[in-house]
Amino acid sequence: MPQFIGRHTIFHGFGRVANETPSGHQAFTWWGSDRFRLPEGTRETNVRLQAEDGAHSSGILYRRGGETTAVVFNHPRADFSSHYLTPFLVEAGYGVYGGQTRYLGNDVNCEHECLLADLAAQLRYLRAEGFEKVVLCGNSGGGPLSTFYMASANTPVGQRLKLTAAGNPYDLNELDLPQADGLINLAGALSEGALGMANLDPSVTDEEDPLSCDPALDMFNPANGYRKPPEVSKYSEEFLTRYRAAQVARCERIDARARAEVERKRAHRAKMAEPGFAALPLDQQNGILRQAVASQTLVVYRTMADPALTDLSIHPNKRGIIGLMQPDPQSANWSIPGFVQMMTAEGWLSTWSGLSTQVDMHRDAKKVTQPVLSISFDADVTILPFVGTGLYENAASSDKTYVEIEGDHFAFREEEPRDGGIPDVAKAIVDWLKPRFAAAGE
Repeated sequence: MPQFIGRHTIFHGFGRVANETPSGHQAFTWWGSDRFRLPEGTRETNVRLQAEDGAHSSGILYRRGGETTAVVFNHPRADFSSHYLTPFLVEAGYGVYGGQTRYLGNDVNCEHECLLADLAAQLRYLRAEGFEKVVLCGNSGGGPLSTFYMASANTPVGQRLKLTAAGNPYDLNELDLPQADGLINLAGALSEGALGMANLDPSVTDEEDPLSCDPALDMFNPANGYRKPPEVSKYSEEFLTRYRAAQVARCERIDARARAEVERKRAHRAKMAEPGFAALPLDQQNGILRQAVASQTLVVYRTMADPALTDLSIHPNKRGIIGLMQPDPQSANWSIPGFVQMMTAEGWLSTWSGLSTQVDMHRDAKKVTQPVLSISFDADVTILPFVGTGLYENAASSDKTYVEIEGDHFAFREEEPRDGGIPDVAKAIVDWLKPRFAAAGE
């Protein structure tokens, strides 16, 4: 289960804590345990990159010298600049690049198509630094992002996407997308859109009212099979069929709002491009310009309502009943933050819409011919077993491996040491890397 500290949760284990040593100096240790420290002699290089479309991203490159293979951690919005696996990979003789994308800390306007330019900039930088091989390690939301990148880079120029999910021009054929040499999926989602769809609460009857609720579609209604944890809920097949259909219907309604917003801006941009625009009175020009650029934010309430959270017979694994961001699933669904909460229309369609996103890890895997390692955690509450196994089954690579590790989504375990899953997943990755990608000194 996640490690709860007061009202806060350590989610991915990325990030460092500065502890005062007896000498008064700060000693940086990774979340989880003082046992996980950077090896002596590790150099950290702060990196700032500019993508081909002009956007900036950042990261930290870790190396001790002599490394020829770099492992890259990415996530659409999370800070992976100091991922919990970094010390282990550096110790094993690999360079590590911990990425921070242009949407660091906030995916309100995140468009996955644009993120590919950030990953491309990382690969070009690492090649220029002398790394002969680059392996993408997509953790959680980074899994579908990394697979989307590799599928796009493997697609011949001229056949790549030309539009974002919102239908706006963003031609991947015009970007330099260097191919990566391998893919590690670490508890990656099918897509953020698919994860959002699975958790979208269909009982919301009014998108403006966070308390609106249709009891017939409320997974927390005892009449529908809900039981208060730690008792396990049991939903009927009939209820689940209605529930999933209602989730799609709600997504369709949100998509329609988003597309209307996109079309309003597009229509007014077209007016600005008309020959007579400059001759219009200034107040009319101002009105058209504002309609062309202003964004009405979509507020999406209650986005943590997957029945699998409380009915453990759905895609069974060893998970317990626990919310994704709070211990109680119901509290997690009805409070902030949820998965989405606020998005631009363009960001919603590209990232969190299960119907409109152009990201699908299982479909994208069919274009990944490089070596693939897919890792699942056996007690993961967030990413259920079919996702990791589906990547393995769909990958086009002739060299693919599936591994299951004991632990929750963050590699934590119920028994002590709580962080025991971290060295185990590190070993699985290093054992997979060694026969395929040279480490320093080899």
